[in-house]
Amino acid sequence: MPQVMEFKLPDLGEGLTEAEIVRWLVAVGDVVAIDQPVVEVETAKAMVEVPCPYGGVVTARFGEEGTELPVGAPLITVAVGASSLPEVPAAPVAEADGGGNVPRPLIGYGEDHSRPARRRRVRPVTAAVSAPVVVAPVAPVAPVAPAVPAGPVPAGPVPAGPVPVISPLVRKLAKDGGVDLRALKGSGPEGLILRADVEAALAVLRAPEPAPVAPVATAAAPAVAAQGERIPLKGVRGAVAEKLSRSRREIPDATCWVDADATELMAARAAMNAVGGPKISVLALLARICTAALAKYPELNSTVDLAAKEIVRLPSVHLGFAAQTERGLVVPVVRDAQHRNPESLSAEFARLTELARSGKLTPSDLTGGTFTLNNYGVFGVDGSTPIINHPEAAMLGVGRIIDKPWVHEGQLAVRKVVQLSLTFDHRVCDGGTAGGFLRHVADCVESPAVLLRSL
Repeated sequence: MPQVMEFKLPDLGEGLTEAEIVRWLVAVGDVVAIDQPVVEVETAKAMVEVPCPYGGVVTARFGEEGTELPVGAPLITVAVGASSLPEVPAAPVAEADGGGNVPRPLIGYGEDHSRPARRRRVRPVTAAVSAPVVVAPVAPVAPVAPAVPAGPVPAGPVPAGPVPVISPLVRKLAKDGGVDLRALKGSGPEGLILRADVEAALAVLRAPEPAPVAPVATAAAPAVAAQGERIPLKGVRGAVAEKLSRSRREIPDATCWVDADATELMAARAAMNAVGGPKISVLALLARICTAALAKYPELNSTVDLAAKEIVRLPSVHLGFAAQTERGLVVPVVRDAQHRNPESLSAEFARLTELARSGKLTPSDLTGGTFTLNNYGVFGVDGSTPIINHPEAAMLGVGRIIDKPWVHEGQLAVRKVVQLSLTFDHRVCDGGTAGGFLRHVADCVESPAVLLRSL
């Protein structure tokens, strides 16, 4: 006798409390396999395909496309053990207690039990959202076998039995990276496999993580009031607004700036690109200069722990860079930028920029930054006062590089000039440190040989 299981919107991590349904991937009557993506949702971080932990026939869907649901709201119900839609769909029931052959999500599905639970503000689901969409019975369809992650498998024996995984994001990360979860030993409570375990396995395999295929969501038509157009402040735009507001509330920032002669830097880039091989971008050269300057002035690669009243200097430079997309401003993060050369930085910037423009960045691509590089010169402007990307301590802004009159070697000449601006958290350092950092960056721009001496 099939048992109807209710699958709720799981905790997608990173402190997110709601998500908007972008596209349903299954219809009522479809047969789904365990861990098969059933819906595509958009959070304040990125678009995510949500896999269902049950295998069977979809008997109901909750919420239309464009509906925003809180974490814990019902998504679908699945008749486990059925190969076609029952004549009289059973009412949704609570999740099974593990008896028989009924698959069920493991304890803590979608939650991270390595940290204390937090209270969440959950908005009530409206009647329009709560009403399931049910259609007439469809012809019998053969059950689909559960998907098995493809790709390389870490060496060693593969244990049998259920895999202790708590999160659909962990399952998806492993599947996309070709990691067999059965071969991993979890570091969480009772052997629970956490995201850190999968990321460690991916590092060993050195396999690139392919991005999930997801179409760009079309923005819903804004409500229009008599006073003018009203645009909902949600999704990426809402997240950006909250983060920038928090930065202004909490961080006592200050800004310093300097003009620099970038003629020699541009000449060095042209020489590097003339020898063949992958092209080096200006952003990559500026990023390499930033990581060298941060090694000399580590105060700016830090964060402030208000609860402990401490400044935390961070050992690695996870470099964020501002990218403008149709969905709004996002800041992808290049991990361990201090270990990358200009060629590697160029490739990673290009990869993350393409994912940003196609709407395929994951939450992990957008979090964990320690310092941000903002090239607003692409908009044709010379200067700006950046707002620090909370909870970081500084951001370097770069204006356009244009020909200007400049005194060079005692003579007036036309040189390629750029304005550099540094906004910094005055709690982590004083103006002398910030000025020293910015002057070092400018010196490297004006004379790339200075960068070689600092490596």
